Amino acid sequence: MLSKRFWVFVLLLALAPGLWARAPLSYAPPSCKITDRYGRPLRNILSGADGVLVPVAIEDVSPWFVLAVLAAEDKRFFEHGGVDIKAAARAAWQNAAGGQILSGASTITQQLVSASRPKDKSLLSKIKQVIDASALEAQMSKEQILEAYFNTINLGGNIYGAEAAASAYFNTTARALSTAQAAFLAGVIKSPAGYNPRKNFTAAKKRQKQVLGLMLKNGYVNQNLYQAALDEQITVNAQNPALSAPHYAEFIKTKLPACRGEARSAIDGNIQAHIEALLPAYVGMFKQNNLTNAAAVVLDNKTGEVLAMAGSAGYFDERAQGYVNGALALRQPGSSLKPFVYALALENGYTANTKIEDEDKFFSGGYRPRNYDEGYHGAPTLREALACSYNIPAVQVASVLGADKILDILKRAGFDSLNKTAQDYGLGLALGNGEVTLLELANAYRALANGGLWSPVVLSLQPALKTAGAPRRVFDEKTAFIITDILADNAARAAAFGMNSPLNMPFNFASKTGTSKDYRDNWAAGYNARFTIAVWTGNFNGEPMRRVSGITGAAPLLRDIAMYLDAAYPSAEAFARPPGVKDEDLRLPPAKAAALAAAAPERKEEGITFPQNGDVFMLDPSYPKEGQQILFKAAAGGDWFVDGAKLPCAARAQSCFWPMQKGRFEVKLDADGKTYKVNFEVL
Repeated sequence: MLSKRFWVFVLLLALAPGLWARAPLSYAPPSCKITDRYGRPLRNILSGADGVLVPVAIEDVSPWFVLAVLAAEDKRFFEHGGVDIKAAARAAWQNAAGGQILSGASTITQQLVSASRPKDKSLLSKIKQVIDASALEAQMSKEQILEAYFNTINLGGNIYGAEAAASAYFNTTARALSTAQAAFLAGVIKSPAGYNPRKNFTAAKKRQKQVLGLMLKNGYVNQNLYQAALDEQITVNAQNPALSAPHYAEFIKTKLPACRGEARSAIDGNIQAHIEALLPAYVGMFKQNNLTNAAAVVLDNKTGEVLAMAGSAGYFDERAQGYVNGALALRQPGSSLKPFVYALALENGYTANTKIEDEDKFFSGGYRPRNYDEGYHGAPTLREALACSYNIPAVQVASVLGADKILDILKRAGFDSLNKTAQDYGLGLALGNGEVTLLELANAYRALANGGLWSPVVLSLQPALKTAGAPRRVFDEKTAFIITDILADNAARAAAFGMNSPLNMPFNFASKTGTSKDYRDNWAAGYNARFTIAVWTGNFNGEPMRRVSGITGAAPLLRDIAMYLDAAYPSAEAFARPPGVKDEDLRLPPAKAAALAAAAPERKEEGITFPQNGDVFMLDPSYPKEGQQILFKAAAGGDWFVDGAKLPCAARAQSCFWPMQKGRFEVKLDADGKTYKVNFEVL
């Protein structure tokens, strides 16, 4: 005998058309899909329901998925008015006979209603669902209901909707789903937990075969298509597609609190992927030097768009604190701030040929800077002092200009992180004793590339998400060009770094390195007419590296990125020379240079002047090994030896080339009865 509950159910079902006035349905908001500039996904920011939900229009869903869902969930969808009476009667009989809810027979419309309600399997809840489904059919077309359904269904874990599932499991779109993939996903609907493709692939595959069988039975596919779908190999991504630009995504997430749908970033996925692969390989070469991390930023000079932001060598490397965004971390930039000090000098009466004292000296407060090579260079020109990165001349200039003016120009160049007073920093500000971010450094160098004009970086190609802020002039165009010319002058830096340093590029490129105190941070920044690049290497825990300087640590990484960009996005443009810049503004006429050289103080050096003890060099894999050499230099000529083997140089040579090879070596110089030794390493 049928129970009273059954007859109540049937009665309310009959009265349902009179009870249609229900509250509107509510669904979880879509997640935010962050893409690169070409529309390729970088990251999904979860919706309010902690799920990944990417909206899709019904016309952008594969017809095979539509048919698979109809076959699996509601074959009479286009015939009923929200409730399948035949299925409901069958389910009611089964439920009444069993004394409990054994079969739901829910239509697509009912499932859509259920998705917006708290989970409740009671009889009363089922009755409400029937009523709302009938009301929904009166308010929406069948196509609208299907579209809402395809954007609501749970397809395993925290993945909701056809578009998100197609992307997460197959790295494709809902439109491009094959018959086999469509049946596979449609099968998950019945039990998102039981048929979760990543946790229960075997069960999901078995369910797919059932769905394909239903499609064949209902005439949605013929025997050939059925067999082809069965034979098609299904490969499910083991996890959500690997995060690309994870640090950037976390950064932009803070700028997009109300993001829904798609947010197209400025990131160039090709550049980003190259750098993300390069950083861990690069860091791996320096493990023995206690270097565990690196970061890089690439900007488009013209637009300010952030084309790449890699915050560490490995986002998931907890041991090395890879989750820290090195592009935004505050670190001391060392000598990489010197171009801005000298730019200010040029705008206050100095020229590129002004002689600057480089002798042992105490400055105000007892400050006594040292040069990296522990030597003194008499009176180098501003060009030489900047190119060779001598410390004492930079502090000498800062003492004349004043720390307050140095801080002001750095602020104008976008270093907002320098939030202390000029008195707090003192003259050491010229040597980078303040803390800045890599992104700030990159954009400040971009201002040099743009003729002294600074503007904010751009994170997104969508106008509403672009960083606001008007451009401002930091330096005169002439000043910026002269600094650029110095930073691109390989001959000018040869005295300190040699002719074949990593900064010697086969194209127009201006660059500078920096090393913070105790080798805790290596920096390198540079630009051509099209791109600006800035890189950092070091350890997020603050531990110092072992004798890895900016020229030996960060510079090779800068070079590798610059070489890639030049090959992938060729730019033959030279730096635009502004009107009014004369040759004498850049380099001394030969006669005047000779006269000044004769009057310059004699340099008092002896022994080996290059390399320095403990220096580290690195072979460039992109260049022929036989073409990579170190030029040993000395204050006086003599005989050169490496690990006891005499080098085939001219008698009493003051310099001698040595073909680079990996390992630790000792270079020895026998000169005038004295022996000098220096140890160095090649990676």
